[in-house]
Amino acid sequence: MKKLSVLFIAAILAVSVANAQRPDGFKGMWSIEIEDGSVGWLHVFDNNGFLDAELLWRGGSVLPVQSVFMKDENHLTVMRANEIKREGKDGKERSMIVPHILEITRSNDRISGKSLQPSRNGMEVNESKFYGWKLPPVPDAPDLSEVKFGDPIKLFNGKDLSGWRLINPDQQNGFKVVDGVMVNDPVQKEGEHVSYGNLRTEEEFENFNLALEVNVPEGSNSGVYLRGLYEIQVVDSYGKDVDSHNMGAAYSRITPSEAAEKPAGEWQSMDITLVDRYVTVKLNGTTIIDNQPVYGPTGGAISADVFSKGPIYLQGDHGKVSYRNMLLTPVVK
Repeated sequence: MKKLSVLFIAAILAVSVANAQRPDGFKGMWSIEIEDGSVGWLHVFDNNGFLDAELLWRGGSVLPVQSVFMKDENHLTVMRANEIKREGKDGKERSMIVPHILEITRSNDRISGKSLQPSRNGMEVNESKFYGWKLPPVPDAPDLSEVKFGDPIKLFNGKDLSGWRLINPDQQNGFKVVDGVMVNDPVQKEGEHVSYGNLRTEEEFENFNLALEVNVPEGSNSGVYLRGLYEIQVVDSYGKDVDSHNMGAAYSRITPSEAAEKPAGEWQSMDITLVDRYVTVKLNGTTIIDNQPVYGPTGGAISADVFSKGPIYLQGDHGKVSYRNMLLTPVVK
């Protein structure tokens, strides 16, 4: 009888330990604000019986992590490895794997923690704090045939940059108006690096349709951010296979259904609709994203709040690009 009782208690303890390690509280998508003002996003999920995750941190793409594990039900460690190039004493370049570690504490549907990354020389650790919150599931797709639009707003008057300003006023503005066209030309000076900034509308918007024309020179790159959250890629990708980093894609999140871009140097039309976390993109008259959900911010977002109003912003630090005929039509309730 005593042996049976001991076995019963051991079984109860085993169940308790297993429950303490259940990852259910961490599973889901988390929007993250980093202390320097940049944005992150974390998705924790079950992958064939194993805990897995994908991460967006500041800029770039949503990428899989190398490791994710729990200390207990309220503490999670995430590690992503970044590859960098370094030149050795022999003058030869070699690849090195640099870890990026997130130590996360959860309290219900809120998280906080710190990010740890080594400096380039490996002599010190770059540490930054962050906090975040769990995103609710994306709602059902809206019926766009029932969406009502208000009066259109001309975002660019063809004369000057009225209604626009740099996101970071300490950076250089590469945008100017030439012959009725908004042109960004971030020319670098020999012997020094000029930091060019991104341009945003003074006004902020919620749900809307945005129509514009864009001209991308060969090899150039830019982006149109919806509510400062979601980048619709602007890039010379003519002739390439479809990819989530090509022209008209929701950067690293939604791959166009087909390639509809024109050759570099030609004017191209973009017609973008954003309603309730769903985006539709028509490129040169072809629907390449059809009312698809955007699960979180894209790299370079200026807000982690997917429910707040935000500006239209144009990426200005990548390459030469021209815009014209920018018309935004808001959705009215």
